[in-house]
Amino acid sequence: MQNKESFSGPSAGAGLRVGCHLSISKGLMAMGRDALSIGANVCQFFCRNPRSKGKLKFKDEEIAQFRGFIEENDFGPLLAHSPFVINAASIDPQVSSLTEEILKEDLEFISKLPGAMYNIHPGNYLQRTPQEAIATIAQTLNECRAAHHEQWFLLETMAGKGTEIGRTFQELREIIDRSDYSERLGVCLDTCHVWDGGYDVAQRLDEVLAEFDQILGLERLRAIHLNDTLNDLGAHKDRHARLGEGKLGVEAIAQIINHPQLRHLPFYLETPNELPGYAREIALLRQLYRG
Repeated sequence: MQNKESFSGPSAGAGLRVGCHLSISKGLMAMGRDALSIGANVCQFFCRNPRSKGKLKFKDEEIAQFRGFIEENDFGPLLAHSPFVINAASIDPQVSSLTEEILKEDLEFISKLPGAMYNIHPGNYLQRTPQEAIATIAQTLNECRAAHHEQWFLLETMAGKGTEIGRTFQELREIIDRSDYSERLGVCLDTCHVWDGGYDVAQRLDEVLAEFDQILGLERLRAIHLNDTLNDLGAHKDRHARLGEGKLGVEAIAQIINHPQLRHLPFYLETPNELPGYAREIALLRQLYRG
C-alpha cells in the first residue's frame, strides 16, 4: 500500500480536495492507486457498468483493505454516481423497478465505505409534466432511502437538455420538500450544467450562490463537479470541456475553487481526459488554489 508521501508533492494547493471520475472495473485498490498517481485525494466512480444493470461484486477483504487505504492516505470523500440506465421520474413499471433495485444496491455498497456520498441525475419527465415527474422522483427516493439514513444522497444540477429535471434550483427544492428523508438530501453542483442551464458562474458567481442559498440552503451543497463547457450561457446542451478550453475559462475556475463558500468542498473533474490529462488539471488546480 502506498502512503501519503507518494502523492503529496509540493505544498501548493494544500487543503484542496480534488480528484476526478475513475474506473472501478479493476477493483477498489486499483482505483485508489490511480487516484494517488495523478495527485488526487478524492474520486468519483460508478458502482457498476453505467449503461447496464449488472453490478460489480467486491469481497469483504478488498473492501476492508480499501477502507484502510482511505484512512492511511487521508482520502475522501468518495462520490458514487448513479448509472445512466435509471430514471427516477419514470412511471414505466420496468424502468421504475430497475431504478429502485439499482439505487438500493448501490446505497448498500457505499454504506461500507466511510463518508461516501451518492450522486444522481434527478430524472426525465418524458411525456409527463415536470411537476408530475418531481412527485415521482421524490416517491422513488423515499422507497430507496427507507433503510439508508447515513449517506448523503445528492441531486445533481442539470443543464436542462430535453426533458431533464434539475435545471433550476427550484426544481431540486421541490424534490427535497416532497422527500421523507430531506435531512440527508444534498446537491452536487456541476459547473458545466449550471452554466448551460443559465446560471452565470463566471461573471455572477456571488449572485448565483446567493440564489442557491435562498432556495436550497448552502448547507446542502456537498460536492462540485468541476467542468468547463463548450456551450454558451443558457444553451441547455451539456457538453463538457477541459479546464480552460471552454466558455468558463481558467479565471472562472480559479474563482470557484477559491470562493469562501465553496473552497472547503470536494471537487470532482468530469472533463474529457485520460489519467495524464487529469494529472495536469489537478496540478493546475493546486497551483490556482490559495491555501
